[in-house]
Amino acid sequence: MTAPESTALELTGLGPLHDALRRAGYTVIGPTVRNDAIVLAELASADDLPYGWGVTLSPGGYRLTRRRDRAAFAHAAGPQSWKPYLHQTRIKLWDADRTEDGFTVRNRPPDPGPPFAFLGVRPCDLRAIAVQDRVLIGGEHVDPVYEQRRRGAFIIAVNCTEPGGTCFCTSMGTGPAAGPGYDLALTELVDDGDPRYVVEIGSERGTALMDDLRAATADPADVDRARADVAAAAGRMGREMPALGLRDLMAGTLEADRWDEVAQRCLSCGNCTMVCPTCFCTRVADTTDLTGDHAERWQLWDSCFDLDHSHLHGGSVRSSPKSRYRQWLTHKLGTWHDQFGSSGCVGCGRCIVWCPVGIDLTEEVAALRAEAAGNGPGEPGGG
Repeated sequence: MTAPESTALELTGLGPLHDALRRAGYTVIGPTVRNDAIVLAELASADDLPYGWGVTLSPGGYRLTRRRDRAAFAHAAGPQSWKPYLHQTRIKLWDADRTEDGFTVRNRPPDPGPPFAFLGVRPCDLRAIAVQDRVLIGGEHVDPVYEQRRRGAFIIAVNCTEPGGTCFCTSMGTGPAAGPGYDLALTELVDDGDPRYVVEIGSERGTALMDDLRAATADPADVDRARADVAAAAGRMGREMPALGLRDLMAGTLEADRWDEVAQRCLSCGNCTMVCPTCFCTRVADTTDLTGDHAERWQLWDSCFDLDHSHLHGGSVRSSPKSRYRQWLTHKLGTWHDQFGSSGCVGCGRCIVWCPVGIDLTEEVAALRAEAAGNGPGEPGGG
């Protein structure tokens, strides 16, 4: 019998879920331990999940830590988001060869391969996928490669019960409970060291998969416990961002002294944009071989911290680290609203962790607010 979408189901392990996804033709992508970090990669089996591992996060700091239980999802966002699987880092747009009477040009849309199943999508990352959907397929100009990959993706979200030290999804309204957009949502419960899962269904595809597994209805006590654990996580965020007024704050502090202070630390390395799950900028690169007979055009990820990103005839519009950092933060928290109707930040905290000098955007916002209130630069606490 098909389970109604409002019914929570149970799984005692993730092996059958992984196998059902493989039978359905999906390439299963999920978190796994590699090179002293929890990264995203194809999972050969559910055993590849990071059972018993957690992380300690701080500005410019990431440490893998052993847990006393076998929880698979008791870690915060890692160095990768799901973005590269949908919005690829490099795409060949076309290539061309010289002929006797001109050129032969061939469009080269990449083969998307089997559809992806994303196992373990955090609520912040689920919202980030929705943000990228608005940018890349929600407007007049649709990215066909992104659209093809996105339409086939099966999303299994994981409600957050253990936020990290740099997380602030509650402030941004993106977690710790998964919002709409998932096919299945899991909440991990750990008893005597071993995890089990309460499952909520969010789509017809999710219903069909759970029917294949013949999953039992979850105990109401487990459902209540799962909801309580997620609600409790909202009060344990490592960071906080002001919920209101960010757009106006960004627009009203463009000449603040704080931008000079942060520019003295910023390396313009672009790490924050590379790990951000919503940044979407690209550039186009044309190449030829040594003979000049073969040419290719590639679309590549780009960063607004790159000096050439704002290059126009005569030079770069944003030649200083100050102007580039200001562009990134004011767009992410401010003018993104004007373009897409929402913030471009989902509160995952990756930009804080993977900044080599530990710049914390929540601290920068607090400092800008303090300066706007007359407390002076570099004094986010006021007084």
